[in-house]
Amino acid sequence: MAVTVSLVALFGLVLYLLLRSRSLTYGAAFIAVGFGFFLASTGAATPIDQLANSLIQAIHNL
Repeated sequence: MAVTVSLVALFGLVLYLLLRSRSLTYGAAFIAVGFGFFLASTGAATPIDQLANSLIQAIHNL
């Protein structure tokens, strides 16, 4: 679990830096996918999923 959280933090930081420098390349896409993969295996996956479902339902009800 500690390794997963560390990898999420690392991928998040690298993704943030790539986005700030506008270096959106294939490497940035790989970092984003890695960030999402490791984020999905943490405890944050359930609240993020619930938030996404709530937003989809809100848009559907408009």
